[in-house]
Amino acid sequence: MLQRSRRAVWLGGWLSAALAGAALAGVGLTYPIAPRGDVVDDYHGTAVADPYRWLEELDSPATRRWVEAQAKLTRAYWSATPLHARLRKRLAALYDFEAFGVPFREGGRYFYTFNSGRRDQAVLETTEDLGERAALAVDPNALTPAGIVTGYVASRDGRLLAYGVSPGGSDWTEWRIRDLATGHDLPDVLRFTKYYAPVFAHDGRGLYYSAFPAPRPGAELSSRDLDDAVYYHALGTPAAADRRLLYDPGHPDWQYQPHLSDDGRWLIVTSGEGEVGDKGRENLYLLDLAAAAPAAVQVVQGFEAAYNYVGSDGGRLYFLTTLGAPNGRVIAIDPAAPARADWRTAIPEGPDAIDLTTPSVTLVDHQLIVRSIHDAHSRVMRYGLDGAPRGEIVLPGPGTASGFGGHADDRETFYSFRDLITPPTVLRYDLESGRSTTWRAPHVAFDPAAFEEEQVFYPARDGTHIPMLLAYRKGLRLDADNPLLLYGYGGFGIPNLPRFDAALIAWLEMGGVYAVANIRGGGEYGEAWHTQAIRTHRQVAFDDFIAAGEWLIAHRYTSRPRLAIHGASNGGLLVGACLTQRPDLYGAVIAQVGVMDMLRFDKFGQGAGWEGDFGSPDDSQEFKALYAYSPLHNVRAGVRYPATLVITGDHDTRVMPMHSFKFAAALQSAQAGPEPVLLDVELDSGHGGSQTVYRAIGLHADMYAFLARNLAMRGAGR
Repeated sequence: MLQRSRRAVWLGGWLSAALAGAALAGVGLTYPIAPRGDVVDDYHGTAVADPYRWLEELDSPATRRWVEAQAKLTRAYWSATPLHARLRKRLAALYDFEAFGVPFREGGRYFYTFNSGRRDQAVLETTEDLGERAALAVDPNALTPAGIVTGYVASRDGRLLAYGVSPGGSDWTEWRIRDLATGHDLPDVLRFTKYYAPVFAHDGRGLYYSAFPAPRPGAELSSRDLDDAVYYHALGTPAAADRRLLYDPGHPDWQYQPHLSDDGRWLIVTSGEGEVGDKGRENLYLLDLAAAAPAAVQVVQGFEAAYNYVGSDGGRLYFLTTLGAPNGRVIAIDPAAPARADWRTAIPEGPDAIDLTTPSVTLVDHQLIVRSIHDAHSRVMRYGLDGAPRGEIVLPGPGTASGFGGHADDRETFYSFRDLITPPTVLRYDLESGRSTTWRAPHVAFDPAAFEEEQVFYPARDGTHIPMLLAYRKGLRLDADNPLLLYGYGGFGIPNLPRFDAALIAWLEMGGVYAVANIRGGGEYGEAWHTQAIRTHRQVAFDDFIAAGEWLIAHRYTSRPRLAIHGASNGGLLVGACLTQRPDLYGAVIAQVGVMDMLRFDKFGQGAGWEGDFGSPDDSQEFKALYAYSPLHNVRAGVRYPATLVITGDHDTRVMPMHSFKFAAALQSAQAGPEPVLLDVELDSGHGGSQTVYRAIGLHADMYAFLARNLAMRGAGR
């Protein structure tokens, strides 16, 4: 008998009632007809049919009619699922808690995000004393025109604030400038930016920013990310007068991210072949802003390794790099004499990897704070600028720490800690005393003591030990009868560290088990872990994920009919490939904003920048690997596929919705069994990185209701 909290007993009752009489899902579904075209492409002598090419025309009448018909079918499915409405109510209660962001400080003023639990988007508050009542700086919920706020950047004197606004949650972002003294926005707007925040000039009179040309009307979702450049905008002048500082017409696919040294003299620009950071290999430029006519000096070329800007102090610039160090090391460069022979290693490579995908090394109080990854959890160490160890910052437990920002002269920093069942707690760290104190700890409407986490290691097909983190109600019985949701990503060197999501609690309360597999392709064990599953070796990631499901079944955490998998973006590709390779292994699949057409991914948006991980269809050997696992091209007629929910956003400029459209059409046409294949298109939604609370509640209600219905969940607490 599973041990249950009082809350879990109550949930067991409403879940059982909601599911009573619910039929196994797909019987009687009639899918919208998707006409098959006659497009055939030749790839290195191989003829490849693309019958749903017409769905790439997102705004065509035929595509709109088909999407509307899919939406009608999906709405009817939710209305016939009694649990859906009940889940929305429970999820709304779980999201109703006070949530604070990690504070940052400029000009003697603190800034932090805050959501009372009743707002769709968190507001930004500011104060000179964290012990006093804060003032409202920006309320994203009151913006006109409406949009999703994606980030904030303050000027060094704390008088001005740039905030990014995305229409419909797409990657396209415009940065508005607010005068905090008046509370009004200036007429200046930085338009056509993506991915990279601007930086204020040291004197606050302008901003350095990275932007693309304006997209052709109607092509905002499908246009490729080309001709990015770095500009300077002087406040109070027209955008047409912005000065272009860095652009390479010979490489229109290169993109640029600007940074500024603490003293304001040096503009540091990292450049990627595609999105900066996607391939983990950057070029590096420096511009001396003290010069009469600042010109870019290329310090690193050839995209040989990662170069993440850390900060500046004492006339030196500090970078996290993988040059000669797959796990990462920190180097110091004199910008006045940047020749490689004069570089100095500040912190050598260690046994644990440093995460290259987030600001994992910061420079505060004239010391370096380094977040490394130890068996898929955070570990935080302090070092002097000379590399001398200054001790470990002890965390509340195994989990994920983020933050630790600031400037060289700051004496304090803030960070957030979380795990799967611990909401993000914000702590203040005193760099002089070495003590952490809790600044804000949220109270979410559940009992954390009713749940537990467990880390296991399972063998991959080649014997490699893969870590996997599980969460479930205390007293779990290993009787193979547990519904289990397995999540994975495994790409671009991004580590899958423990992350709290209030919605997950609803799944655990329903009796579900949650598992996160730290498969290769990610960055849990550094660049070596990443490169074992790229390009022609991409199948390694899929094999690792399949092995995770098989291990969970073999050890009786679940069984095949009750095992579900979920992934988003690159993780959507992961579950799409595993679905088509092993349809017999799963009871349900959720593929969210996934890259599904591996022969045309490079034709849209950011796609060409992913070739570092995926390879290129233009290369004959890489084409063979791509074609062998491309989810779209491996759907087979007459196969009984598990229940599948395909999710995309209508404003997703990163992974064009056509991937999900074509994959759903192919699966619906091929499905030989009664299990449903549904397409869920979220309106006014992008890739998911800046989701509002309302959208998050609706999305997770869709997901968990779909899983409960198709995994034959009989209720919680049996």
